[in-house]
Amino acid sequence: MTPPPGWYGDPTAPHQERWWDGTTWTDHRRTPQSPAAPAAPVVAVAPEQGFGPPVPAGTPVPGGFGPPAGPGRSSSGGGGGGGGGGGRRSRPVALTVVAAVLVAAVVTGAVVLRGNDGAGTDPDAAPPAATHSAPATTPDASPSAPSTDPSASPSTDPSVVVDELNGITLPLPEGWVLPEHVAEPDVVMTTDGTYDCPGGGVCRHGRVISRTVTDTGETSPRALAEADIADAADDAYDRDLVGRSHFGGIESHQVVAAGQVAVAGRAGYYVRWRVTTAEGPGGYVQSLVFPSTVGTEAPVLVRYVFDAGEDGPPLADMDRITKGIRPVGDADTGGGVGSGLGPTP
Repeated sequence: MTPPPGWYGDPTAPHQERWWDGTTWTDHRRTPQSPAAPAAPVVAVAPEQGFGPPVPAGTPVPGGFGPPAGPGRSSSGGGGGGGGGGGRRSRPVALTVVAAVLVAAVVTGAVVLRGNDGAGTDPDAAPPAATHSAPATTPDASPSAPSTDPSASPSTDPSVVVDELNGITLPLPEGWVLPEHVAEPDVVMTTDGTYDCPGGGVCRHGRVISRTVTDTGETSPRALAEADIADAADDAYDRDLVGRSHFGGIESHQVVAAGQVAVAGRAGYYVRWRVTTAEGPGGYVQSLVFPSTVGTEAPVLVRYVFDAGEDGPPLADMDRITKGIRPVGDADTGGGVGSGLGPTP
C-alpha cells in the first residue's frame, strides 16, 4: 500500500513539494508546478506514522495531521524513529497550521457577512437578482377621479365656480372669492375679506350657497322657493348653526322681488326679502330653485345672502350670478331673472 515514487506535498513545508522515492522522503524539494501541470495528491501524516510515507488525499487520518519531521531531518530518518521528541518539536508547526485554517475561516465568514449587510461591495460578485414590483404610479399616469365633495371647486376659468354635485357652473363676480374657513355647508363663494359682526363673531358681507333639495316630495320650484326663504333669512341674520346671534335677531322683513326665472335653460322661481335686524344694517336674502340638468333632475336650491349698507355687495350681483348659471360643459345656455318660459308652477 506504499505510494509510488513521485512529488508530493512536503509535510514540513506545505507550500513546497518533496520527492518520495517509494520508501522514504529525500532532500529534493521544488516549488509546485504551474496550474497546467497535474496537481500532486494532497497528503497528510498520521500521528503514528511520524515521518513515514505520504498518505494519498481522501485516506482517513486518525487524529488529523500527524507531526511532520523536524527541520534538518535526514532522508534516512523514516518510520516512527522520531518518538516523543519528534512529536514535541512538531507541535508548534501543527498549531500554526490549525491557526492558519481558523484565520482563513474567520476571514471567509467576515467577507460573507459584510456582503450580506451591504457594508462592502465585492467587484467580482454577481449583481443581485432583480426584484419585480408593481410599477410606481406617477401623478400623470391616469386622470384624477372626479371630486365628490359638494363644495365648490375651481375651474380652468378663474371667473367661474363649478358645482359638480348639481352639475352647474356659477360666475364669480369681481370682489368674490372661493370659500375658505367657512363653517356653513355648501357655500360656493363669498365676498373677499371678513369683519366683526355687530353682535360678536366674524362675518362676511356676502355669500352664495348651492345645494340639492332632498327629503321632500315637492318638486315645484315656486313652492320650494317660497318655503325656503324664511329659513334662509333665519340662518343668515337671526341665529347661526350654533345658536349665536351676530345681528341681534330679525325684527322684520319685506318681500322685494319674486317671480319666474330661466336658469340653465330650465324653468325656475326666486323669492327675495329685505331683512331688518336689531343690530347692523340688515341685509337681503334670496331663494332660487330650478330643476337640475343631471341625474334624477332633483331641484337645485341656490341661496344668496347680501349685507345691506355701503359695505354690502351690489344687489345687481344677484342677477348677474343667476343669469350666468350654466350646466357643466355648456357655456351657451342663457337665462336670468325675467326670462320668459311660460307659467311657472
